[in-house]
Amino acid sequence: MILFVDMDEVIADTYGAHIVQYNTDFKENLSRQQCMGGEVWQSVPEERQESVRKHAWQPGFFRTLEPIKDSQSVLAELADKYEVYIASAAMQFPNSLQEKSDWLDEYFPFIHWKNRILCGDKHILKGDVLIDDRAYNLEHFDGRSIMFTSPHNVNQNGFERADSWQQIGAKLL
Repeated sequence: MILFVDMDEVIADTYGAHIVQYNTDFKENLSRQQCMGGEVWQSVPEERQESVRKHAWQPGFFRTLEPIKDSQSVLAELADKYEVYIASAAMQFPNSLQEKSDWLDEYFPFIHWKNRILCGDKHILKGDVLIDDRAYNLEHFDGRSIMFTSPHNVNQNGFERADSWQQIGAKLL
C-alpha cells in the first residue's frame, strides 16, 4: 500500500507556529480556540493580517516547527508496514524546500529522502491513502482520503476524518 502524508498541520504544527509568532510580534494571547473554523490570519485584526500571512516567507519558519503529537511514533510504525511518502506543497515559499527537508531529517529520519515529494500541486499523487488537512488536496485524490483535523478545517465535512495520530494508527495499523 502506498501512503502519502502531508507535512503542514499533519506532522508539523504550522498553525501553532503562526499563533506563537503573532503573540510574540504583537504581545497578545491569541489561542487555537479563538481561531477555530478559520486560518490564524482570519482571527486577528485586519491591520495585522498581512503580518501573519508573511510568517511563512520568513527564513527559519518551517525549520523550527514542532512535530504534531504522536506523529513520529505512529508514522514510524506505518513506515514499517507500508510504502510511506511525505507529500508537501513546498514550492510556494522559497525557503520551505530546504527547511522542510532539514526538518524531516531531524524529526523523521526513517523517511528516506527518496520518499519525500516536495511539490507545487498534489493532483499528481497516485496511491492508496492521502492524509492531508486541506480539502482541495483530498477531493482530487483517487484513493482513500483522510482529513487530519486542524483548527481551520473543523467545519468541513465530506471526508473521513482523523483528529489525532492515535486515530490514524487505529485506522491504518
